[in-house]
Amino acid sequence: MSDLFPLSVKDASTSRRGKTLVGPVDLELDGTGTCVVVGPNGAGKTTLLRLLHGAARLNSGSITWACPTEEARHEQVFVFQRPVMLRRSVEENLIYPLRMRGMPKAEARDQAQAWAERVGLQDMLPRSAPVLSGGEQQKLALARALIVKPKLVFLDEPCASLDGRAMREIEDVLQEVRGSGTRLIMSTHDMGQARRLADSVVFMFKGRVHEHSASQRFFTAPETSQAMAFLRGDIVE
Repeated sequence: MSDLFPLSVKDASTSRRGKTLVGPVDLELDGTGTCVVVGPNGAGKTTLLRLLHGAARLNSGSITWACPTEEARHEQVFVFQRPVMLRRSVEENLIYPLRMRGMPKAEARDQAQAWAERVGLQDMLPRSAPVLSGGEQQKLALARALIVKPKLVFLDEPCASLDGRAMREIEDVLQEVRGSGTRLIMSTHDMGQARRLADSVVFMFKGRVHEHSASQRFFTAPETSQAMAFLRGDIVE
């Protein structure tokens, strides 16, 4: 179990312009496996991830890691649905986070080449990152996040709008790093992907956590009527 966990969230809320976006949330997460956050559009999935990561303001309540918050932030990364590419080559995008952490350039270059190969971008190292396809940019964003060997990775809809092949390649990487002990917390609208990847599921509705359970239990015997409706593909009210 990672020394970032357990993560304890108590009465946590975030708001903007007087409107509560998420909360109050009570949640306990351990440091193993993949936690998938699901729910209808507008349920607060992305905002919950941003709140846990520290990218959204905590207006009330508490979020407590097993280590000092500054240390926890240093050991985690966030992969956005729409990757932000540096206006540099694929190789330089991969080198950048390592150099920021003080790694010598030669070693960083070796790491960049190794990770490019792991995600299938080894032939694109000299190419400008902003001109890559959506799937290629997402693989680059994932490699750029994982190259620093984080203990926790937040992923917001990492395969949205990707074709089946690109989705499979990204899922393979996620399964690989999960197997090595990296904790994954991700949102997805794709229930097939959630079933393939999730060890546990958080179901969000109207900014609140309605369920948190092991994946098998959630998909076979959800506890709330809203989760049942969501899994049937019905409108959730």
